[in-house]
Amino acid sequence: MKTAIYGGSFDPVHFGHIDLMVRASALVDKLLVAVLDAPSKTALFTAAQRVALLQRTVAEHKLTNVEVIASDGLMAQLALQRGVTLLVRGLRTGDDFAHELPMATLNKTLNPALETVWLPSTPALTHISSSYIKEIAGFGGDISAFAPDYVCQAVEAQRKG
Repeated sequence: MKTAIYGGSFDPVHFGHIDLMVRASALVDKLLVAVLDAPSKTALFTAAQRVALLQRTVAEHKLTNVEVIASDGLMAQLALQRGVTLLVRGLRTGDDFAHELPMATLNKTLNPALETVWLPSTPALTHISSSYIKEIAGFGGDISAFAPDYVCQAVEAQRKG
């Protein structure tokens, strides 16, 4: 059985993430979606809230081979602990590749069995990022074109907090 991990902060989950989950889950027997805390980022949602939003996404898209987990460690270590040798990452732009290639090399150094596979974003979704969504929402802008309604509602609730 081939299992892959798709990790990220997912803060918040958006249509680009969902597209990648759907596409990656079709390529493997099981996809672990790992919600990570990025020390360099200020999170809008707790890890538990992000897991809940992703679990709803998985249920709504009927992704029966996807499991959402939280992790606070290194991706290479998580893969080693879970016996996973395939890491899925998304690429929106060449700038993403410039960031992702060294990360893949570091992961391979930490876990020689781990291979990274990059999936390019669907062209219509390349402009979407969690950072932009948070910025737009912070100014009271409409984010409905970037994320499902339940995510938009959760962002608004957090913003009003």
